[in-house]
Amino acid sequence: MSVIATVFLRIGFLRAAGLVRRAVPLGAGAETSAPIFMCVFTQSMPESIYVSPENKITIRTATESDWPALQLLDSVGFGFHPSPAVSELTKALYKPEDIILAVDGDLPVGVAIEIDMEFTVPGGRQLPTRGITWVSVAPTHRRRGVLRSMFTALHAHIESTGAPLAALTASEAGIYNRFGYGPATFSEGITLDRRFARFRPEVPDNGGVSIVDIKAASTLLPEIYDRWRLQTPGAQVRPQPLWDHMFADPSEDRDGASGLFFLTHADGYIAYRHTSEGRDSIARIDEFVTITEDAHAALWRTICGLDLVTRIETRQHPADPLRLMLTDYRLARTTTRSDRLWLRIMDVPAALEAREYAADLDTVIKVEDPFLKAGGTFALQVKGGKATCTATDAVPAITMPSDVLSSLYLGEHQAKTFAAAHRLHASDPQEIVNFDFAFNAQKPAILGYGF
Repeated sequence: MSVIATVFLRIGFLRAAGLVRRAVPLGAGAETSAPIFMCVFTQSMPESIYVSPENKITIRTATESDWPALQLLDSVGFGFHPSPAVSELTKALYKPEDIILAVDGDLPVGVAIEIDMEFTVPGGRQLPTRGITWVSVAPTHRRRGVLRSMFTALHAHIESTGAPLAALTASEAGIYNRFGYGPATFSEGITLDRRFARFRPEVPDNGGVSIVDIKAASTLLPEIYDRWRLQTPGAQVRPQPLWDHMFADPSEDRDGASGLFFLTHADGYIAYRHTSEGRDSIARIDEFVTITEDAHAALWRTICGLDLVTRIETRQHPADPLRLMLTDYRLARTTTRSDRLWLRIMDVPAALEAREYAADLDTVIKVEDPFLKAGGTFALQVKGGKATCTATDAVPAITMPSDVLSSLYLGEHQAKTFAAAHRLHASDPQEIVNFDFAFNAQKPAILGYGF
């Protein structure tokens, strides 16, 4: 079994740098039973949509002149003021026409951004995806249906693009299921007392690690990341402005830690910072990317060789083999576990036919989708790892809502767990067993970077 190829961007660092928008922090998910909107959607983002005569809220695309107001709204929503470097990064990543605003008169009271992305799915295919970020609603305009109205407009546009997937990261886990999103990847925060780290004799010690400066890292890391993400479900293309910001390493975005240090291997890298807590010196890993077992072992051996460091903090996939590589299984302690990527399947046949499968399957699934019209009953046949998925009038063998299928899509969840939670139903228990065998992914799914 090959090692889990890993990449993790430290959420605290990204949040400090203004790069993570895990929405919605200000209660924008609260809905109203009043009429929400009257509109006609076009192929482009809507210019102006009336939410309701009573609310007098309109939804429109942003313009260049909206930047100060929407950045203030975002700052209030996420509780920080961005540095000048982050403000420039934001403008480099997002165009005004990608931003949708809910406006009360001339005052923006809700914001969401739709971005073009490309994710790897099981089997290595790259799938066009629409990402959603920067979602927040002003606390002055809660419970008016603003979030639902913005999401209705956004998803109408996403449907028009033909993208089979939509994706986001979520600050509140109770909001997005209603829109068909489900958590699809996970990570654990771990801390390791480096002073007691001893590797088992079976763990390879082939070296190959170099210490490089930030200039050399800027030429090496993007190529390694790209090779990694092409084989890792849940990973996505990283835009050049994000690389530029990383290697600029502005001091105001370091979350109180040092500038970046880099360890590189032909098939992996670590980007880390030094920080302290009391008398402890900490190596805080911002990114850990490995493609091969040798790279994984070599990089861990190297960072554990930092003699003046007391402990190492990082994030990793729950099935990362680090614990099994150490003589003391308990040395690496889990401090947090969190969902990362949330997916929403926009086109069931296109999405299911895009990925590869671990076993043959012949079933009929019913997907319930009360928010959009992507649901229905589908005949799903898998042979030799490839699927065909077509609409059918046959009696379904498995029934589930859209958010459940979206969680199952990358192979990180199992249908039997959702069945135990009474969120998935099957005509025969063997149907669930067969489904799980087929949807099992060879490589763990890992989000490439937070957005």
